[in-house]
Amino acid sequence: MTPPGPVGDRFRRFRERLAAEGGDRPQVSDDRPSAASGAAATSGGDHPNDGGTAASSRRGDLTARRSTEGGRRGRRRGGGEELRVPEAEFTSYYGRPILKAPVWKWDIAAYLFTGGLAAGSSLLAAGGQLTGRPALRRAGRITALAAVSASAVFLVKDLGRPARFHHMLRVAKPTSPMSMGTWILTAYGPAAGVAAIAEAAGVLPRHGLLGLAGRALPSIGHAAGLLAAGTAPALATYTGVLLADTAVPSWHEAYPELPVIFAGSALASGAGVGLLAAPPAQAGPARRMAVAGAALELYGAHRVETRLGLLSEPYRLGRPGRLLRAGRLLTAGGVAGALLGRHSRVVGALSGTALLAASVLTRFGIFYGGVASARDPRYTVVPQRERVEARRTGMDLPSDRAVPPAV
Repeated sequence: MTPPGPVGDRFRRFRERLAAEGGDRPQVSDDRPSAASGAAATSGGDHPNDGGTAASSRRGDLTARRSTEGGRRGRRRGGGEELRVPEAEFTSYYGRPILKAPVWKWDIAAYLFTGGLAAGSSLLAAGGQLTGRPALRRAGRITALAAVSASAVFLVKDLGRPARFHHMLRVAKPTSPMSMGTWILTAYGPAAGVAAIAEAAGVLPRHGLLGLAGRALPSIGHAAGLLAAGTAPALATYTGVLLADTAVPSWHEAYPELPVIFAGSALASGAGVGLLAAPPAQAGPARRMAVAGAALELYGAHRVETRLGLLSEPYRLGRPGRLLRAGRLLTAGGVAGALLGRHSRVVGALSGTALLAASVLTRFGIFYGGVASARDPRYTVVPQRERVEARRTGMDLPSDRAVPPAV
């Protein structure tokens, strides 16, 4: 037989060392002093100078300590007290959010409000135009132009450069809310501007070129006002679709309710403009808009705070919860004042102010609620696990592994 090679020698020596160190682990006592004294007795006699040197004594002590620890490990494995690891509870991955929170700031929340205000004001102006209420028509057209101009400022501020808005017009993608929103603004803005400019026809001279323009402006403004009112519902609701199209949990899961909330908020804000600007005798359409808008807004807000389960928490807690609760109170107060104080200009003005403030608070509450859900990883992982578990329990097999049929 050929002698074993270097690898075989090393393996044999390693096996012998394991046998020497751990062969009799259960027989070694747990008491460190007795083990150390036993090692000292093995190395020499009763006196430290009898027997071996100090180095051999230290080696004996180290060997006894290893044997003691090995005996303890052996007893744990061989039937001692069982060590149980506590069940893990989910907090986060390395303490970091799973989703990147939206980088949008307060100007986007203000953009949501001004867009809805412009849409509601155009609808109010169309109602005043069709029913012969010039105060409502004038207030709605002027407010619509101011609001859409502010929306353009907030949007360009978020984009960073005005040219980026222009670049969005190079394509039209029906499946992209951002692309459709750009085209909606492009169609709405000029129509609202022309309708507002038409209100200046009364101050133009009656003769000359300006007089000709003054006579043509009312009919042009009439058509432009109806065009702006036709695109106003899309302007009021596309921002809700835009938020729901993101990966932010509390926005994405509330995709049926956000357009409803934003539509109701737009109607309520437009009604607030009418109650502020028009005398009570002409504020009938504004009061009806206030009732319709409040019903939609309160219904949608109630749904997002109760239907989404865990994802409803961001809309109930913290700053978003406070904003939404205050918005509901102001909406209810504004509608009550509009209906009960229909003959008082002061009560109407207070009701209109309450409705406008409620619209602002609602938009900011929805915005900050979504941001809060993106920053906490619990709102991302827990609903995912619930959906996986629901799909698993809905299958024929209760487990996630299919059992092969018996042959």
